Amino acid sequence: MVDFLKNNEIYLIGEIGINHNGDMQIAKKLIDAVNACGWNCAKFQKRTPEDCVPAHQWQKIRQTPWGDMSYIDYKKKIEFGKKEYDIIDNYSSEKPIDWTASVWDIKSLEFLAQYDKIPFIKIPSAMMTNKQLVTETAKLGKPVVISTGMSTLKQVDEAINNLKKYTNDIIIMHTNSSYPTPIEELNLKLIPFLKNRYDCTIGYSGHEEDLEPTVIAVSLGAKIIERHITIDRNMWGTDQKSSLSVHGMDMLKKRIENINKMFGNGIKEITKSELPILTKLRG
Repeated sequence: MVDFLKNNEIYLIGEIGINHNGDMQIAKKLIDAVNACGWNCAKFQKRTPEDCVPAHQWQKIRQTPWGDMSYIDYKKKIEFGKKEYDIIDNYSSEKPIDWTASVWDIKSLEFLAQYDKIPFIKIPSAMMTNKQLVTETAKLGKPVVISTGMSTLKQVDEAINNLKKYTNDIIIMHTNSSYPTPIEELNLKLIPFLKNRYDCTIGYSGHEEDLEPTVIAVSLGAKIIERHITIDRNMWGTDQKSSLSVHGMDMLKKRIENINKMFGNGIKEITKSELPILTKLRG
């Protein structure tokens, strides 16, 4: 078991991503939400825009709340740097909750490596086939969480085999990368399949609109749950509407706790509530 997963509890990641829209006050409110709802980790996304945005997209005009601007300028505007991540690091520690980020390029990986307290580093689905990034992430010595959206089984095999050359601390996240994901494409049966195939911890990164598939994912063996979160689903941004509100976060936490209660200990015995019935019916 990866060391940050303890007591067989489900580890809940609030994927803030870029739902902060470059505003530290919004980021703090989302960290507060993670803490208040009893979730474990606030997660961001770290990019170097010049490396991640294809050159032919740079000058495309994007309509934003700050006016029309080129796509590359928009990506730079919402990207947090050292000053902001130092605030995130300190603010999360005060709660205390974990924080980390997905890395989209080598420079972002090197940036994130300076924060010793992060429990793991995430490789997003879009970068799962980036062999160099996968390799360098594994070499850092932190547990690696890797998402598998938009990928064939062969591509997943290649990524996991590459990781296993350098680390055994691997968590594979089953996911579908469409936002929101149609329920007929969730394919939750892959969770036990991935567990059997790779013999490592399996998680679920859900992009569906409701809570039920995520709850089912836990019942199928997912030990880590990641959901996008927002303080307002009507806020500007591409991920807001497929994110959980604070109320949704609280509901999901409680439903997952109920699943663990339902599982029990797997030992056949007479329960406390059955004892008076036993006396009445059998004497």
